[in-house]
Amino acid sequence: MHRRGGAWDLIRREKIGTAKALAKPPPVKKGAANSSSSNSSSSSSSVTTTAAGKPKKPKAALLTRKEAPKFFALSLMMFCIIYVFTMTRDTKDTLIVSYCGAEAIAFLKVYGVVPAAMAFMVGYSWAANHLSKRALFYVTIVPFFAFYALFAYVLYPNRHNLHLEQFAHTAGASLPYVRNLLRYWIFSIYYITSELWGSAGVPLLFWQCANDVTPIDQAKRFYPLFAVLGNMAPIVSGQTTAFVSKWIKKLHPHDEHLAFENTLKVLTSFMMAAGGIVMVLYWYVMDVSTAQAAQAQALLSKSALKKQAITDAHNSKKGKPGLLESMKILSKSRWLECIAVMVVSYGLTMEFTEIIWKATVKMAFPNKQDYMEFMGNYSTVVGIMTVLMLLLGSNTIKILGWRVGAMATPVLMATLAAPFFAYISFGDMHGSREALMTALTIGTIQNILSKATKYAFFDPTKEMAYIPLDQEAKVKGKAAIDVLGARLGKSGGALGQQALVLAFGGIMRGAPVLAGLFYVVIFGWLSSVNRLSKMFLENEKKTAEGSTKTATNGYH
Repeated sequence: MHRRGGAWDLIRREKIGTAKALAKPPPVKKGAANSSSSNSSSSSSSVTTTAAGKPKKPKAALLTRKEAPKFFALSLMMFCIIYVFTMTRDTKDTLIVSYCGAEAIAFLKVYGVVPAAMAFMVGYSWAANHLSKRALFYVTIVPFFAFYALFAYVLYPNRHNLHLEQFAHTAGASLPYVRNLLRYWIFSIYYITSELWGSAGVPLLFWQCANDVTPIDQAKRFYPLFAVLGNMAPIVSGQTTAFVSKWIKKLHPHDEHLAFENTLKVLTSFMMAAGGIVMVLYWYVMDVSTAQAAQAQALLSKSALKKQAITDAHNSKKGKPGLLESMKILSKSRWLECIAVMVVSYGLTMEFTEIIWKATVKMAFPNKQDYMEFMGNYSTVVGIMTVLMLLLGSNTIKILGWRVGAMATPVLMATLAAPFFAYISFGDMHGSREALMTALTIGTIQNILSKATKYAFFDPTKEMAYIPLDQEAKVKGKAAIDVLGARLGKSGGALGQQALVLAFGGIMRGAPVLAGLFYVVIFGWLSSVNRLSKMFLENEKKTAEGSTKTATNGYH
């Protein structure tokens, strides 16, 4: 007897695959089926049948001619937003690490980025209640690009007049990294603004626009392609940064500060062009969507319009739960607890390795232009590996299963982190250039693969873990994990490193303790994956038994 059902069967059906696999044709209505059967004699030559004589459903086109303009407009929007994000990420790291030290990032994230993010969301929520969608989009995006232009063309060229020299480091002064952040306050603001752009760009501005203008049947086909095309942006952005840095360094070989100033101006010009493209494309996409929506509304009956209005009003009331409510939701479900541990663990482990890796990059490339060029090439490799992993990841999970796919990211991070921490803790990095470059190479590979495997293995397996849950657990649990995972992962990692900096005087001296914390988190991560895998199997067994019992009763 053929056994049907089971959680794993459900996962196989729901698994994130290629866009082609997701492009399923809409179901045929009964009336349409009857009318088509009456005309079967005239169209039988064009219908393919199965061995049982049943007609096969034709495969839906991945992209129709009518859909192409909107699809490519949205794809270019996402590309430009990520292009700017990659460029600002490389620039902000270069500024803070070069002037304030990599350790300063741990303080800036907690005491600068977190309050700024909270203020941004309060302001955004207020604006969302008082402005139209278009006005909200432009009110949100324009200040970012206005600041980047102001910084490159006004603030940075006049930095010597703006720096607060009273916070300059002196012998015996406490909290030197915090003092540097205050001294170079314009660089701190640039870093905070760029962090906010990372949260506002793709997650907020792009996906809200895409969700507003893309129906569900198109989303199933478009969204996987957005991920692939959008992640081409770091490749282009990284090479742009690396090329411009190298080119301008040749023009000003003896003046590092002038070279970086001109590099910043050139890169900002590219960013302004990308921002202008995003704004124009948004207006175009919204115009197209408005016209299509008006046509669709004209075809709806009064009852259908009333039902749609009720649904929209209900959806508008839904929001993400707060921090306390999130903790209550997660405490009621072992399943959700395991997913939450996975999400928080990824955030913590990335924080534990990324800042110390950036300190290593600074040791290897003390010149700002060299640092910028290295970060540009790094972003390019991250983009290439991410695209490759996105193309190969779903097939790997399909062949090896959920458990292996979920363990791939922590196992890979743990394997490469061991020699990295060993070189930093026990190698002569200050006295040996070879030891320094070896540690940098291992740390760079670990960092690149950690980011790439997140998209290929971590994100798909995390999303698949929600599938067996009921609808309420899926909606509320996912929202709760998004809130807690984002806050506890980044903030927890930054606070931990702050403690090490204060205790040891620098992140490098605290590397052995940081390594211990890293592997404690990895162990908890793997344990959660194992527990969740066992619950998957138990759920599959129960579902299979229920299916068998139902089938047996059917025979009698």
